[in-house]
Amino acid sequence: MRFEIKDKDMEYTPVIKKMSNGWYFAQCEQIPNAITQGETIEEALENLKEAINLVLEAERELGITSNLEKQINQRELVAV
Repeated sequence: MRFEIKDKDMEYTPVIKKMSNGWYFAQCEQIPNAITQGETIEEALENLKEAINLVLEAERELGITSNLEKQINQRELVAV
């Protein structure tokens, strides 16, 4: 599934599970801190996009370079 995240077109792998209360749990495989839920799969995916953006933004503000950001930077260096 492709998400557009902060001006970068990256591919993320969502993990969706239906919970016992009927809601859907969503987590990003590449960004484990991006966790959310929704009443429908579509809502869970939309919420996950927002969660990914928030986690990446918080990591940038805190000066944390996630493994994903390192991979992005390495790809950009190789692509040049």
